[in-house]
Amino acid sequence: MAGVVWRGDFETGDRSQYSGAQMVSADRLQVVSSPVAEGRYALKATVKQGDDPINSSGNRNELVYQGHEAVGSEYYYRWKVMFAPDFPSVRTWQIFTQWHHDGSSGSPPVQFYVYGEELRLTMSDTLTPWSMPLTRGVWHEFIFHVKWSPDPKVGFIELWHNGEKVLPQRNVATTYAGMGIYLKLGLYRSDTVTQTGVVYHDGFTMATRLEDVLPPPPPPPPPAPDAGTPDAGTPDAGTSAPGDSAPGSETTPPGGSPGTVDPGAGSPSDTGSAVKATQYGCSTGGGPLAAVALLGLFGVLRLRRQR
Repeated sequence: MAGVVWRGDFETGDRSQYSGAQMVSADRLQVVSSPVAEGRYALKATVKQGDDPINSSGNRNELVYQGHEAVGSEYYYRWKVMFAPDFPSVRTWQIFTQWHHDGSSGSPPVQFYVYGEELRLTMSDTLTPWSMPLTRGVWHEFIFHVKWSPDPKVGFIELWHNGEKVLPQRNVATTYAGMGIYLKLGLYRSDTVTQTGVVYHDGFTMATRLEDVLPPPPPPPPPAPDAGTPDAGTPDAGTSAPGDSAPGSETTPPGGSPGTVDPGAGSPSDTGSAVKATQYGCSTGGGPLAAVALLGLFGVLRLRRQR
């Protein structure tokens, strides 16, 4: 796609799409085949108390991507995150995605994190324009639209969660003056958290257009059966099923033929029986028409004898 700038979706089966990693050991940032949100692979990020690969504040294991976004540039970022069922519930910060500044100290200008039982987006550690309840064991899809600028009148953010726009476009400073930014993905948290934390990431895509980060549409439904082709399991409108009579058709008695009238059947109308016989080319039988014909013949013979 023309608008896609970079993919960090782990479909290479390793971490090679990223610029580097900050981890205490390889098992803390594992590319796994299950669970996944899409494709074949996802990242499993694990942090235990004491994990401090860069001798800094907090505990972390994170991937780094140097995207070199320039001041004034505008991008869409899409990725999916799932928190393990036992993800810690603590009233302190646990960052799972951040855009960090070049400086070595201070809070990042953009951070997505968990606090207690909430998901939050915070800008420069001073403004929290969005939050929602945390749910574990399900995939959360984020689309983050941002214009990078230290000027709050120029920079802006916009956010979708699971296909729903949850934060309309809002002007805010998105970088610090004179500093660049870079992406960090994984888990970074307060060193006061004692429980092991596990979070999964998948499908990260960076693009210049919204349509290039949207998930592919679902496959179309199978075509409906042709209206002109009868269903093999349903009798055609003009075909009688075994044991049934099609509307307006005659019923053939067992062992009989369509033109045969059972003289003892007790039909409601003898006239109807005679008509039925005539239709199939039969003029003999015990019906009243035959009797009338015989009487007429006898009358002719009697007249001849009298003459």
